Amino acid sequence: MSIPDEFLEKFRKPDGSIDFGKAATSWLEEELKEEKKKKEALEELSLYKLANELSDKIWEIVSKWDYFNKKTIGEQWVRATDSIAANITEGYGRYFFGEYIMFLYYARGSLYESMFWLEKAHKRLLISDCLFKELKKKFDKLPIEINKVVKVVKTQANKWKGRPKW
Repeated sequence: MSIPDEFLEKFRKPDGSIDFGKAATSWLEEELKEEKKKKEALEELSLYKLANELSDKIWEIVSKWDYFNKKTIGEQWVRATDSIAANITEGYGRYFFGEYIMFLYYARGSLYESMFWLEKAHKRLLISDCLFKELKKKFDKLPIEINKVVKVVKTQANKWKGRPKW
């Protein structure tokens, strides 16, 4: 991405030349500030918070299981649950609305896989009824949250259609 001319004008010297070193440094600092804001905004999304919380909780549960249970069900469950938050994060970092939506759909797929493993862990008596109900309640919130974000992103995408390209 090139630095806009309007931005460069701030770094014009009295002799008419531009101090590109200072301009580039300043531009980079502004880009880093934007990235930091974006990361902070992601971490404030209730969808991200819930997915991340579940990811850590599943890790905590599975890490206490014996080797066979960890290897057969636990590893799959941890990967699927981690993938929910990972896909939300990756989509959030994408430039195009369509890519963001696609990654939200991937997150939803991982969510349903994770719910499958929740059922398996419960059925095979690896988690208690009480823990199953607690986790199920949290997992059941995620599809609703994902759908809300998809709707918002689609609305934003429609607002930008037909706008001039920079």
